[in-house]
Amino acid sequence: MTFGALLKTIRLGKALTLRQCCEQLRADPSNWSKLERGVNPAPHDIAVLEKWAVFFGLDASARLDFFDAAAISRREIPIDLASDEVTIAALPVFFRAARKATLTEEQISALIEDVRRAHSPDKNA
Repeated sequence: MTFGALLKTIRLGKALTLRQCCEQLRADPSNWSKLERGVNPAPHDIAVLEKWAVFFGLDASARLDFFDAAAISRREIPIDLASDEVTIAALPVFFRAARKATLTEEQISALIEDVRRAHSPDKNA
C-alpha cells in the first residue's frame, strides 16, 4: 500500500473527514489531499510523521508500516535499514535477484516481514 493510500485508510479508520483531520493536526487540507492522492511524497520531517502516528494511535507494527511507507514514498530506504551496514551491503544482490524474479504480493510481504524480524530488537516481533 502506498503512503497516500495508507494515510487515507488510517484517517478514514478514525472516522475523520479530510478537513476534520487537518483541523485537528493543523495541516493544510490541500497539501493533505495531495499526500493521500500520491501527488506529494511524505514529509521528510520525522517529528511531523511521529506527531501523526501518535495522533492516529498507531501501535508499534502499524507505526513501522507507516514510517516505511513514508520513506518509500520519498524513494528512500527506511532509516532503520539504511543505518545497518550488513543490510546496505546486501542490497545490490537483493535488487539483482528482485529484477529477475516475479514475486507475488504475498511473497513480497513475507520478505518484508522476514527483514523486519531480522532487524527487530525483539526477535519475537
